[in-house]
Amino acid sequence: MATVVAAHRDELVDLDRMIGDGDHGENLKRGFDAVVSALDSSEVDTPANVLKLVAKTLISKVGGASGPLLGTAFLRAASGLDEVDGASVAAALRAALDGVVARGKAEVGDKTMVDALQPAVEAAEAVKDKSVAEVLAAAAAAAETGAESTIPLVARKGRASYLGERSAGHLDPGARSTSLLLRSLADSAAAS
Repeated sequence: MATVVAAHRDELVDLDRMIGDGDHGENLKRGFDAVVSALDSSEVDTPANVLKLVAKTLISKVGGASGPLLGTAFLRAASGLDEVDGASVAAALRAALDGVVARGKAEVGDKTMVDALQPAVEAAEAVKDKSVAEVLAAAAAAAETGAESTIPLVARKGRASYLGERSAGHLDPGARSTSLLLRSLADSAAAS
């Protein structure tokens, strides 16, 4: 994820400049660089503990709404992740979505990361009996479509909502970064 965020930093900054304050890409890069550092210097021993460390690091290092929202997503995903199979990954994604919705109070159509995450969860749940790679591939594809669906929307949450109708015509940076993170997970699962 850190590599993908770094590769797309400028794109995310540019997207955020259009409808936000322009710091989304830099905030995520700083956060995921800190995650890599934290993982390198820790001895986490389970997938759940890795996700908890990621959550704690993102909450402390990523500014704006993204840090608390992503941190909550990773923290909730960690709960109950004792083994890693298709069903548990789908359940972790559902828990992540539920955490983001509880914290941010957003829903599909608000032009937020939820527009990418909700369809990703639904796609993952539809194939939860398949392999982890297949579950994540379905989630990533749905997230990409969901992110693209934000372009015509008028933002109803977050900083972009201040623009009203002028927010239409722009890809939501949070939805885009969510789709990038899920695609990086899917690519990693496919390669292992």
